[in-house]
Amino acid sequence: MSTTDHTGHRRDLAAACGAALLVAAAVVVGTSIEHADGTLHLNWPPLYAQWDPHIGPGSPAALAVAVAVIAYAPALTARLSWRPLLLTAWAASMAWIWSLALIDGPHRGVARRLTTKYEYLQVIDRFEDIPAALRDFTRHILIDSPGHWPAHTAGHPPGATLTFVLLDRVGLGGGAWAGAFCITAGSTAVAAVLITLRALADEASARRAAPFLVLAPAAIWVGASADGYFAAVTAWMIALLALAATRTVRFPAAAALGSGLLFGLTCYLSYGLTLFALVAAAVLLITRTRRPLPLFLAGAVVVPLVFTLAGFNWWEAYRLLVERYHQGAGGIRPYGYFVWANLACTVLVVGLATVAGLRRTASAAPGAIGRLRTGRTTPADRLTVLVLTALLALLAADLSGMSKAETERIWLPFATFLPMATAFLPTAGRRHWLTAQAVLALAVNHLLLTGW
Repeated sequence: MSTTDHTGHRRDLAAACGAALLVAAAVVVGTSIEHADGTLHLNWPPLYAQWDPHIGPGSPAALAVAVAVIAYAPALTARLSWRPLLLTAWAASMAWIWSLALIDGPHRGVARRLTTKYEYLQVIDRFEDIPAALRDFTRHILIDSPGHWPAHTAGHPPGATLTFVLLDRVGLGGGAWAGAFCITAGSTAVAAVLITLRALADEASARRAAPFLVLAPAAIWVGASADGYFAAVTAWMIALLALAATRTVRFPAAAALGSGLLFGLTCYLSYGLTLFALVAAAVLLITRTRRPLPLFLAGAVVVPLVFTLAGFNWWEAYRLLVERYHQGAGGIRPYGYFVWANLACTVLVVGLATVAGLRRTASAAPGAIGRLRTGRTTPADRLTVLVLTALLALLAADLSGMSKAETERIWLPFATFLPMATAFLPTAGRRHWLTAQAVLALAVNHLLLTGW
């Protein structure tokens, strides 16, 4: 190993150690604050979780999936042709998410997740008349309004709730089907990110990142939370836009229109995910083209138009949501703690390997941005800009103060893109970093009972 490799490796380890210390500080300081005045509303800060060491039916499977990915994925990702690689990554991601969820058991780990008093399934029967429910939606957002919505329904545009209403309408009602849907949809995000990587950077980068995308600790919260499904929608939105911008798909116009449709849907799944406009803009900036933009914008207005014509006012709902947020725990939780503890929470979601990759991304940023201005970018430059933009969107969400706690779930769509940075990790030591990812996920899921 060269001197440069040794230096880079030491810096990677230093970044990982710094991230681990940040997590430790968030735990210690958060626990102290919670014991002192209870303002965090968390049992095990900075996560929405409680200390509960346990094993379950998913434990052997989770260990087996982790060992298999660590042992065989680096060779498989180099050998498989592209389409089989995508299918294998999706299958492995689904196996990892399911096995982690089943550590808590099928009922507690999957079926009950989306049926608590905070969740969307609590209001399915109130959408018997969908147009009427949409017209009346904003009247039930504030916590002091009659028949106020549960926290998650009130905290999101109605597209999120309607997803589960429609599942119920086609005979897939109840928590088990809802959880299975979120896991199945959420697991496809790995394939979408790989497609994006190949289109905007190169195939080699996608292949290097694939095992880390599969084993990301984020899988804990994808199974099963609605935000795992949101992450898949945003990932496919960016993937389609990347294919349209690079014209590496048979029908780039259809890809651009589809990307716009998904962006419109994204805005009606979660208010905060409008920040993905930054990532979409980065795709066009990296590819130096505006060709997909007209069809993207045409697609993007479809979902908002449908909801608006149905009587739902997005802007009014968001204004009321901000008021509702401060009526509940959001108005009590201290910004001064969460503005940095949320980042510690993100470390637990993306893993230490991603932190090391982000360290390398930051080092490459000045040169990449400089070459982006001239249009003479390398695949590494384009990957750097994409990762930095996803990180910028996450930081904007953090500074907004509208994501105090529970960001292990809320920020899943942003966190899905950050492990792309692992493509920068050198070949030597990649299995060690993969092991660190798996150990972190297994430790969190076995030691804590996560709330999502």
